[in-house]
Amino acid sequence: MSTNVLRTADGWWVVRGQRAVRVDSKAVTTAELLADRAAIREAAASGEVGTAVTDLAPLSPVTAPCRVVAQMVNYRSHARDSGFTGDIPPTFFRKASGSISGPQDTVVRPSHVKFLDYEIELGLVMGAPLPVGTVVEERDLSSYVAGLVVTNDVSARDVQLTKTQFYESKSYPTFTPTGPYLALLEEEDFARLLDLRLKLSVNGDLRQDRTLADMIVRPAQALTLLARFQTLDPGDVLLTGTPGGTALKAPPKAVEKIGALLPPAVKWKAFFKSQAKNPHYLSPGDVITATIATPDGRIDLGEQRTPVAGAN
Repeated sequence: MSTNVLRTADGWWVVRGQRAVRVDSKAVTTAELLADRAAIREAAASGEVGTAVTDLAPLSPVTAPCRVVAQMVNYRSHARDSGFTGDIPPTFFRKASGSISGPQDTVVRPSHVKFLDYEIELGLVMGAPLPVGTVVEERDLSSYVAGLVVTNDVSARDVQLTKTQFYESKSYPTFTPTGPYLALLEEEDFARLLDLRLKLSVNGDLRQDRTLADMIVRPAQALTLLARFQTLDPGDVLLTGTPGGTALKAPPKAVEKIGALLPPAVKWKAFFKSQAKNPHYLSPGDVITATIATPDGRIDLGEQRTPVAGAN
C-alpha cells in the first residue's frame, strides 16, 4: 500500500490516517528524502501517536529547484474541448520550478493577466535517474517513478494564446500548487494508476472529473518519449496533462474559420472579448479544491485547497 509523506517547515512526516509521525531524516530536498527510504519505513512502522495532520502546515513535497516538465493535451476530453481532431502528437513543455507552491498557498494572478485558468494534473515524481535513450515498459515504471502528487497547472491564457508562450504563461510564482502528499508507491500500486480519479472544483462547483483511463499517452510511454531528448533525476516531476473542463474552450468551427482570416491583433481582440463573458476563469476570492484518489482510497494524494488573489 502507498505511503503518504507530508513536508512542513520543520521536516518530513509520514501520514497515518488523521495523524503524522516525523521522519528522522536530515533530508532537505525531495531527492535526499527519496534516498533515505529507511527513515521513511521506520516512521511508518513506528508506534508513536504522532501529531494531528490538521495541526501541520503543509509545504509542497516537491522541492525546488528541480525539473518540471508537462504534457500538453493528454486527455481525450481535453482534446475535444480544445478543438483537436484526429491523432495528437505527444508534446512536452517546461515550467519554471519557481512556480511551485504549497497545497494551501494563495494562487496570485499577475496584474496584467485577465484570463486565469486551472488544470488539475497528476504529477509523477522521479525516484531514479532517467537517462536519455531510456525505454520504460509498464513493468518498469516502479523502477523510475517513486510517487505521485496533486498538481495544478495554473495558466495565464491571454499570455499563452497571444504569445504562443507556454513557458511564461505557466511559470509565474504560485502557478504550480503541489501536494499536500507525496504518495510513495509500492510496485503493486502501479497497476491501479488508471483507477485514479482527478477532481477539481472552484467555489464548490465541480469543473473537472475524469480518471486516468481518459489519458492519450500513459506514463510509461510518456517517459520513453521524453527520454528521447530529456534527462530526469530523482525529485524531478512530470505533469501528465489535464482532463476536460477547463475554462478555456475552443470556439465553434465556423467562428474559428472566420478568425483565421483576420489579422492577429483583430482576431485576439475579438476572441478575448467573447471570453470576457465566460464566468469560469479564476478571480480573486475564488477557492480551488483539487483531489486525486482511487475509489477505494488505497491511493489518496490528499486535498489541495488554494485561494486566488490579485497581485498587490
